[in-house]
Amino acid sequence: MKQFPVFLNAVLTGLLAVILLNFGLPATRAQAAQPTVTPTAQPAQPAKLACDSSRSVQVSGTAVINVTPDRALIQLGVQSNGMTPEAVEAANSASLQKVIKAVRALGVDPKDIATDWYIIEPVYEDYDSLYIKGYRIHNVIAITLRDVSKASQVIASALKAGANQVVNVDLYTSELRKYRDQARELAMKAAKEKAQALANAAGAEAGCVLNINENSWSSYNGWWWSGRNQNTMTQNVVQNTAPSGSPGSGAGDEPLSLGQISVRAEVSATFSLK
Repeated sequence: MKQFPVFLNAVLTGLLAVILLNFGLPATRAQAAQPTVTPTAQPAQPAKLACDSSRSVQVSGTAVINVTPDRALIQLGVQSNGMTPEAVEAANSASLQKVIKAVRALGVDPKDIATDWYIIEPVYEDYDSLYIKGYRIHNVIAITLRDVSKASQVIASALKAGANQVVNVDLYTSELRKYRDQARELAMKAAKEKAQALANAAGAEAGCVLNINENSWSSYNGWWWSGRNQNTMTQNVVQNTAPSGSPGSGAGDEPLSLGQISVRAEVSATFSLK
């Protein structure tokens, strides 16, 4: 009878071993069944071709766009003399009002008429004298014309109304930025075509752009009715003679000939050779 507990213990031990084997083996088998993942090599990316600066060609390109001016800035002077500051001021103010009225009658907006310069000074008996015999006012008004076809008419009407000086007349375009951008684009296109032509002649091919430089300047050369040459360093333009029959070419006895404005762009560029 003492052997029964020993037999029972052996049976229980065997059952425990079977249970452990049954529950432990699936995990082990599952782990063994999992395939080994081998990292796959990524396809090599093509190397980016860099600019070869060891071989290059340097060229320049120039472009000119001709446009008709659409704006005019007219500076007119009204100079007055008087025995006293009050008298000269009253005389100058009366003359100036007549000039402004005449200009506005031609359709010029009041916001486009402004005082550009105003000076009152004593007039002496002679150069070395301290005796003041009167006073003088220099009054300059600036008129911006958005219709340049009226430039000659405005000047004539202002002089008839009391203005006694034409200080300056500037003709320009209000779309200078647009024309400059167009000229730059054309200049760069010319430089690129020249680089390709030179490279082909040498048995090579023009590649990427290594550097670009722009050579520009601001100048305006024009002639107004008195024949005095004006230079306004504000725009990259040159005044040319108007072609026959073009708008604003001037006809008859008109003192102003609008002509054309030449907007110029010049670039130099270096291209690699391949």
